[in-house]
Amino acid sequence: MTVILDRPYEFVPPYHGNLWPTMIQKLRLIDRHLARRENVIDCEIRHADRFAESIAAGHSVLLTPNHCRYADPIVLGWLGREVNTHLFAMASWHLFNTTSFEAFALRRMGAFSIFREGNDRQAIEAAINILISGERPLMLFPEGTTNRTNDLLKPLLEGVTFIARTAAKKRAKLNGGRVVVHPVGLKYLCIGDACAWADEQLRQLERALSWQPSPKSLAPNDLLPRLLRVSEAYLALKEIEHVGKASAGDLRPRRDALIEHLLTQCESRYDLSVPSTDGVRDRVRRIRSAVSTTYFALPASEQTPEPYARDAEAADLAQFLLSFPDEYLLPGQITDTRIVETIQRIQEAIYGKAKETMPMKVVIEVDEAIDVPAERAPRGETDPLLCQLDERLRTMLVGLSNEARPFESNTPANLLSTSNPS
Repeated sequence: MTVILDRPYEFVPPYHGNLWPTMIQKLRLIDRHLARRENVIDCEIRHADRFAESIAAGHSVLLTPNHCRYADPIVLGWLGREVNTHLFAMASWHLFNTTSFEAFALRRMGAFSIFREGNDRQAIEAAINILISGERPLMLFPEGTTNRTNDLLKPLLEGVTFIARTAAKKRAKLNGGRVVVHPVGLKYLCIGDACAWADEQLRQLERALSWQPSPKSLAPNDLLPRLLRVSEAYLALKEIEHVGKASAGDLRPRRDALIEHLLTQCESRYDLSVPSTDGVRDRVRRIRSAVSTTYFALPASEQTPEPYARDAEAADLAQFLLSFPDEYLLPGQITDTRIVETIQRIQEAIYGKAKETMPMKVVIEVDEAIDVPAERAPRGETDPLLCQLDERLRTMLVGLSNEARPFESNTPANLLSTSNPS
């Protein structure tokens, strides 16, 4: 659950010292963490010279990577090491509420908090001030949240370019300095036999569902129908849990109906209006904000977290169900990494955590710098800077997606989501 009900939000500021991040890099602690916790054991960095040139020119640098795995923020530490710099990064508040050690380590590595359930002016001001000073490069994920769809980009958030433009205006006025954005493409590639891995993981999922495991098979035409069956079983279980019974028919309308049920129930409880232009992600964000605001407005003696936690989890589930794109597993487009990502999303759903047992290599590709204008974005239209950033990231991801190994099959597998998630 991403909404924290244990205590009210308290801003975690950036740590400005260099001792801790230098020690972390020299001792290769991020390498050990990525290998042990995420099974990311190798990396290839491309065009780091572009990033280095911006630093050498005295520009304030904003890195904007795509966000497809929980390893992403730590992986960017390899890029920082390559150009001999430390990074600041904005991170969701809930990440600072796991263990005291992880909260300590996150901050020492340059992370500071953002309250996604509200308007966090402190986090925005901290990000702007970092770019004004140019003390270190700043990393922001313009998609906001993550899911395991490495080859697709979610809609970008306007807050990223608001921060960049505001900082560019103030930095130009302060000392004539510039702010530049470097889009960064991250692509994870499987090391080893993805078919053997997929067969074993599917057998474990089948056992978790109390099924007799399928006969061992490494053929794509056998693995894909099994993946589809497990996906359908998970959806049916959630329909029974939240609606009372499993429905029949194709998965896409069933999935959409369940999302609508989850969101409508929560919006009704908090008397939330839904603008016609809002997609699922906007509605989820509004529900999370209402859960947090309503709960902490209660006197301490009346705070019973269980019903609010259920609403927060329902909103999280709605967003989670939206993260299985149809086009990921269409004939001719299936790769080994797409199979691994889909299975890991189902593992997160059933076990609460993906099994990071498939060794991965990450490619980190830095794009050319984009100059950030000091003027405000035009009123009444999408920020051209945001459009440029979106186009650059999508172009990189298309190219990087072709580097994964094809997963040959003539069997279509149509999973839980629409082809155009909101």
